[in-house]
Amino acid sequence: MSSTSKALAAELTELYARVPRGMRLGLEAMNAAVTKLGHPERTFPAVHIAGTNGKGSTAAMVEAMARAHGLSTGRYTSPHLARFAERIALNGEPITDARLTEVLNEANTQAPDLSFFETATLAAFLAFRLEKVDIAIIEVGIGGRLDATNILPPPRVTAITRIALDHVDRLGATEVEIAREKAGIAKHGSPLVVGPITGPPLHAIERIAESVGAPIRHALPDPREVLTSLAGDHQRENARVAIAMAKELAFSDLAIKTGLAQARWPGRLETLDLPEGRVLLDGAHNLDGVRALVRHLRSAFSNVPCALVFGTLADKDGDAMLDDLAAHFSSRAYVAPKGRAAMDPARYATRHLGIACNSIGDALSRARESVGKDGLVVVAGSIYLVGEARSRLLELPVDPPVAL
Repeated sequence: MSSTSKALAAELTELYARVPRGMRLGLEAMNAAVTKLGHPERTFPAVHIAGTNGKGSTAAMVEAMARAHGLSTGRYTSPHLARFAERIALNGEPITDARLTEVLNEANTQAPDLSFFETATLAAFLAFRLEKVDIAIIEVGIGGRLDATNILPPPRVTAITRIALDHVDRLGATEVEIAREKAGIAKHGSPLVVGPITGPPLHAIERIAESVGAPIRHALPDPREVLTSLAGDHQRENARVAIAMAKELAFSDLAIKTGLAQARWPGRLETLDLPEGRVLLDGAHNLDGVRALVRHLRSAFSNVPCALVFGTLADKDGDAMLDDLAAHFSSRAYVAPKGRAAMDPARYATRHLGIACNSIGDALSRARESVGKDGLVVVAGSIYLVGEARSRLLELPVDPPVAL
């Protein structure tokens, strides 16, 4: 192992030691940390994206557009699929080991009381300051109002992609309550782009935006959206949000078109054509995401035998997700995702007939055996399960998954 690899391993060990602190909502600790470090979050223009689903895909599209427009970019998203470095991207590529070691060391040393996600966020802001990026695309971790990323000063533009039930223990039990939390990213003078949100949740967002002086922009259909490289009808909705944001940023029409065509977001309706057969990876982890997956299966794979590899974290509504999915598969293999407490696969095996497996390798093998080389294996239910499957199938180096 090289000296850089050893140094990075030491910093990641220190970072992962903070996982037991959990998902801390609130800005007090982050504000103290950035004040101590000279406010790195104020040294670059940013866009800020919230939403139950679609925020990562939208971030990928906006970043690709920005690069096509000739800008240097930073992108901060979570979680990672294989390596932690994926969370902090510079000009579309994961941060280098040397730079990641540098910023993690500063964040770990100077802010020892932060949680895992707060430390990762601080490291991203430090990286973007060091790299002097022209623009940073920042994805909210959870909610918005009290998320660590919300210490940003008024961004160039903000967005809420969509509202659905998720993290109800933290954000509220209704879509209106969740909408209020996500609308907490609205800032005075920053246009707020709103995706396909209607009714009371939209009204809640509009009231908060009006109260802080954030003009609302609605994402409307645009002919360029059909050129997006990302699969699924729901990605056209995300593309509308990205286009509306790009217009606020005055990106050229060519940059918008090029960015939509070049955007990549692995693990979301991603099809892998492997020697043993096709695998569809989708990080659907709530009912809204599962329904988008079902629409895609009906559209693209209606005549293909399909086997499901499914697992969820314990705090997700896995029963409802599986109820929507199960009928579309001739066989089902269940396995527990890593990252934090998972639902027992045996529970799902009794709800909808299938096999409870001890590992993702076993689940993938059994699924493939059931549909043969010409069939489709679908992995869904958790982005962490998708990350583990993807890393195994593509033989990628991995860091431990963290559901934060």
